[in-house]
Amino acid sequence: MTAMISPATVPAGAVGRGPIIQRERGERQVFCGLTGIVWLHRKIQDAFFLVVGSRTCAHLIQSAAGVMIFAEPRFGTAIIDERDLAGLADVDEELDRTVDGLLRRRPDIRLLFLVGSCPSEVIKLDLGRAAARLSHRLAPSVRVLHYSGSGIETTFTEGEDACLAALVALLPPEQPQAERSLLVVGALPEVVEDQFCRLFADLGIGPVRFLPPRRSGQLPPAGPNTSFLLAQPFLDATARALKARGARYLAGPFPFGAEGTTAWLRAAADHWNIAPDRFREVTLAGESRASHAVQRHRERLAGKRVFFFPDSQLEIPLARFLSRELGVDLIEVGTTYLHQQWLAAEIALLPDDVVLWEGQHLGNQLDRCRAARPDLVVCGLGLANPLEADGLTTKWAIELVFTPIHGYDQAADLAELFARPLDRKSRLEV
Repeated sequence: MTAMISPATVPAGAVGRGPIIQRERGERQVFCGLTGIVWLHRKIQDAFFLVVGSRTCAHLIQSAAGVMIFAEPRFGTAIIDERDLAGLADVDEELDRTVDGLLRRRPDIRLLFLVGSCPSEVIKLDLGRAAARLSHRLAPSVRVLHYSGSGIETTFTEGEDACLAALVALLPPEQPQAERSLLVVGALPEVVEDQFCRLFADLGIGPVRFLPPRRSGQLPPAGPNTSFLLAQPFLDATARALKARGARYLAGPFPFGAEGTTAWLRAAADHWNIAPDRFREVTLAGESRASHAVQRHRERLAGKRVFFFPDSQLEIPLARFLSRELGVDLIEVGTTYLHQQWLAAEIALLPDDVVLWEGQHLGNQLDRCRAARPDLVVCGLGLANPLEADGLTTKWAIELVFTPIHGYDQAADLAELFARPLDRKSRLEV
């Protein structure tokens, strides 16, 4: 495929063979970073996420989470109203009063995140200072951290990155002469964590810890004897913070599909000097099971032309999975930020003629998509309906973040997420 290069783009040009990388800047269409709370609040069971924002922020989180009014979710919103915006109220006093009321109602909270939003950014509310003040006052029973989920400056998966980067500052130091350990970084469903724990134990790799942990009191130590695997490709700030602590990054593809999961596990196995025969003995059954399950969807997807709009920052690993395991033809793969330090192994597995676009100029990308007429478009919710109205079939990118898709046992579910819109279209055709 020949890329349509607009005047707004600046070629980055890959060295030698490999995918072509282009960059463009312009209007964007992405969810804000507050959305990450939807999966993070389920993960850390004694934490609470308090968004300091508007009623619009509250409606967004409530709608995205789909939580019934009878539930007790581990998130809420401290509403910034007209008096706050006009400077008629002491925002710090109101925030302290809100936090005190929350802790009286929910005494189980041990870790409180103050999450910045567009409104709190606009009025220059210093949540870092507020978190430090509250943490000092509430210690040792409650620790208070802050991070920004503002849509002004983040895409929706960057909310998780900012949250985990804030957690890195709380990680205890390693003890002298600590044994080497493996840290898996990125919020994963508990069932996926358990599957990976069994695989690492069978390989003889350990101790294995996870960030974020299931409870705030289980924060893992980090230091020079810690090696870490990224479970998500969008954790740039978190990975840099861990490297600053002396931890070692184990490079490899991400655990999507049979091939990706095996390569991800091999990165740890090689570091632990696991014998190749032992590695194959442990991983062969899972890899074979995943490959067989994925093949059920290959008939529907093979040869289909897929176009990725930038949204979740999962686009490049998912494009590799679709291309290599399902025979998909990649027209264009867009991603909001292309962190080559963490994605080098993924990029190397993509077809040489695929074009990767970092950033977004929405108008130009819509023009390219409509001209290409792909069989399937992976995009955000805001673009799906207009593209469907143009006769294109779409897949919501946000569903790929909310659904368990990592590891061998989820490979078929991942493939089905892409096959389902095409099945739906064929059923509706007359």
